[in-house]
Amino acid sequence: MNRFENKVALVTGGRSGIGQAIARRLRDEGAKVFTAQRGEDEEFDAIKADFTDPESPQRVIEEVVERAGRLDVLVNNSGMMIEKSMEDISIEDWQRNLSINLTAPFLLIRAALPHLRKTQGSIVNTGSVEGLASNPNHTAYSASKAGLHGLTRAVAVDHGHEGIRCNAVAPGWIDTDLNREMIENSGDAKAFRRDIKRIHPVGRSGSPEEVAALVAFLAADEAAFITGQIYTVDGGRMTQLSLP
Repeated sequence: MNRFENKVALVTGGRSGIGQAIARRLRDEGAKVFTAQRGEDEEFDAIKADFTDPESPQRVIEEVVERAGRLDVLVNNSGMMIEKSMEDISIEDWQRNLSINLTAPFLLIRAALPHLRKTQGSIVNTGSVEGLASNPNHTAYSASKAGLHGLTRAVAVDHGHEGIRCNAVAPGWIDTDLNREMIENSGDAKAFRRDIKRIHPVGRSGSPEEVAALVAFLAADEAAFITGQIYTVDGGRMTQLSLP
C-alpha cells in the first residue's frame, strides 16, 4: 500500500520505540517522514528539538514545511514518565512532564494548523491507557495523558469543519526497549513476564508495530469519517476485571 504517497509526515519522538515503528510504517507506505527529538536520528530526516522549550514546536513545524513544502500528517508521540507520589513530586518535575506530554503537542498542533488546512491533514496523538486509569505513583503522567485525550477531542470539534481530523491511540503494555529493560531490572524477570501475560486477555503484550498499524490507519484517507476518538491498544487489558 502507498496510502501516503506524496505526503509529508512529522513524528515526534520517532527515533525509538513506538515512534520509530510509526515513522517506519508511514515511510513504508510512501510518506516523506521527519522525526523530531533531542538526539540524532540516522534513519530519518531529523530535527533536533527540546520540547520543554515552548519555542521548539513552532520552529520544528516551520523547518518541516521549509524543507518539504507541506505537512499532511502530524504524530505527537514524544513523551516522558516520572514515577513519584503526589506528595513527592516537585513542581519542576510536574511542569516538565506536562510540558513534554501536553503543552508541546498543543503548540505543535497550533503551529501546524495553517499547513494542515491546506492539505486536509490529520493529527494522531499518542496517549495512554493511563489517560483512562492510573498505575501507582504516576500522578503527572496520568494527568498529562488524560489532558492529551481531552485536547484530541477539542481539536477534532474545533477544526473538523476545516477538513482536519484529530484522533489518539492509547497504548497499554508495549514491548519497547524501555519496557524490556524495566522487566530485566525488576529482580524477577520471569515472574514479571508471567504477570504481564496474565493481565492481557490475548495472553501477551503488544508490539510497537501493532500501534503503528492503527496510527497509519487513522492518519490515512480511508479513516476520513473518524475524528475525536481515543483508540485503546492494550490486548484487552482495560476490559478484563481483576480477580477478587
